[in-house]
Amino acid sequence: MKTLRAYIAEAKRDKKAIGHFNFSNIEGLWAIAHGAQNVGVPVIVGVSEGEERAIGINEAVAMVRSIRSNLKIPIFLNADHHYSVDNVKKCIDAGYDSVIFDGAKLSLEENIEKSRECVEYAHKSLHDVIVEVELGYIGQSSKVLDGVPEGVSLENLTKVEDAQKLMKETGADMLAPAVGNIHGMMKGGVDPSLDINRIREIAKATDTPLVLHGGSGNDADFEEAIRSGICVVHINTELRKAYTEGVKKYMAENPEDVAPYKYGEAGKLSMQKVVEEKLKVFSRIK
Repeated sequence: MKTLRAYIAEAKRDKKAIGHFNFSNIEGLWAIAHGAQNVGVPVIVGVSEGEERAIGINEAVAMVRSIRSNLKIPIFLNADHHYSVDNVKKCIDAGYDSVIFDGAKLSLEENIEKSRECVEYAHKSLHDVIVEVELGYIGQSSKVLDGVPEGVSLENLTKVEDAQKLMKETGADMLAPAVGNIHGMMKGGVDPSLDINRIREIAKATDTPLVLHGGSGNDADFEEAIRSGICVVHINTELRKAYTEGVKKYMAENPEDVAPYKYGEAGKLSMQKVVEEKLKVFSRIK
């Protein structure tokens, strides 16, 4: 089986994207794995620091490795949005395939310093772990002022020259820029459009695979963003919503059933449908 690094290089070359989906329980992990298996494409599963605390660092590694071996599918584990060098190193030591050091709220110089430390540690590791860094501030759909998500403003978007400096001085493998994307989904509104020109300019200036965070709800922009340099797209909120709706529907129809594996399966199937739909878009499968 090819490495994650090889799959990312292929996505960049072919102007496609690999789907990245977060999970916080076994149903979520199975939904992603079976969805990727059905579509026949590689997939990345991620755990944030919060999700990691719920699952366990070593347990997450063991589960993904087991599924990769048993299903014989290219599924890879990422440490999503880790904010300290120490936490990144723990995930590298545990056997994650990739890690994200999120220094977006730091000054550029401090972001460079800490990102470089993560990269040096990861690349010296036994498995040559991929490191993604983040630059610019990605807004939050849960924080809205006058109809605009908090953080979505021109001054908070990633500047091309800063992206070039960060990648040159750290040697990181991937970059997550702020290009109008937001974490979460707007309630009762429309997510802001992505700045496609900015994506294209950053991709050209850095020659780096770019990652789109906060992909939930941005369907209209996906294809153009991927053609412009996005190689990995993160989806989380849509999966959480699908799981919850699946469980609620099952419980409404089966109010006396308290078996977790039954309503959990309903949530899993609801999530899997979303995963398959997104993977087809990212891979340009009609």
